[in-house]
Order: sequence, then structure tokens, then C-alpha cells
Amino acid sequence: MINLKKTSCAVALSLLLGVSNLALAFDFPFLSQSNDEANAASNAAQETESNNSWTSTAQEIILHALSQTGVKYKYGGITPDSGFDCSGFVRYVFKEAANLTLPHGARAMSQVGQNVTETELQPGDLVFFNTMKSVYSHVGIYVGNNRFIHSPSTGSSVSVADMNDSYWSKRFTGARRVDAKELASTELNKPTK
Repeated sequence: MINLKKTSCAVALSLLLGVSNLALAFDFPFLSQSNDEANAASNAAQETESNNSWTSTAQEIILHALSQTGVKYKYGGITPDSGFDCSGFVRYVFKEAANLTLPHGARAMSQVGQNVTETELQPGDLVFFNTMKSVYSHVGIYVGNNRFIHSPSTGSSVSVADMNDSYWSKRFTGARRVDAKELASTELNKPTK
């Protein structure tokens, strides 16, 4: 049985991002390569595999985020049943779609992963805004084409917003790309109570 909500999210995502047919090409190393060339080819293949893995994970994150569209905002909310605040929404989506546990709060999330510029944004990146006179007071998930999905504020619900909108463009404060390996090592190094 086809999951209609997930299928409609996939269609919406492809329309939103203008996705067309994608093709990947792989270069197979020749058997006569030297060890250095073979190692370089192996490293490049692993990097491509890692990038493809993140692309797949990012797609799951975005599809899961889009499936939460319409869930009401609730300060401190962390589930679709109770409602979401901005960081509760992002944390829930990353946990459900990618099995990644992000820290609580937009400020804490701004400390994980690697910094990326606005021109380097890729779907699945975290985007941060100054909405309460604090540099990292709001967080959302970048979906592509200068759009992000978030749980905005009281009286609203999870929705997609345009980063070019004057409200968001003047409040953008940065973006982070979450690294699953970094999150795992952070979790391992947490002090126990």
C-alpha cells in the first residue's frame, strides 16, 4: 500500500525544488593503477558514497518535515500531538527521519555540525534567525530554492517560508550542516550524571 502522505510530500518536494531526472556517474579505477592512485580513487569513492548517503538522509529529513506541515505551534512542544516550537520540530524531524539526536534549543543546535554560508546551503541544513533579539533564537530546515520549513510562532503551524522574504532575509544569522559522526562523538563524550 502506498503511503499517500509521503508520496504527496515527495511530489511537493520535487515541485518545490524543481527536481528533474538525476543521474550519477561512477568512475571505476583500472587494475593497473599504482597504490597511490588506487587509494585516491578509493577515498573519492568513499566520499561520493558518503555524500550520496547524506543526500538520501537529507531527502528523508525533508520529506518527514513536510509531512508535519500544519502541526500547530506550541511553546516547548516536541511532538506532532502536542505541537512544536521551532527547535522541538527540528529535533523531532532529525530523530524520526535520520535517527540523529540534536541538542535542545536553537542556540545549542547552532553549535553542532559545520558552518555553511548562505550560498553553500543544501537541503537538510539547519538555518538560524534572530527573531527575539538573540542571534540564534529561531531554527528551521533548509529545503532548497531559498526556502525553509519551520514551526514559526504562536497562532501558526509548521510551514515553508521564503528566505528572500524581507522579514527572514534581514534576520538570517547563519546555517549549519549536521555531521552524523560529530553528533555521535558528542553524545559519547557527554558527561554522565
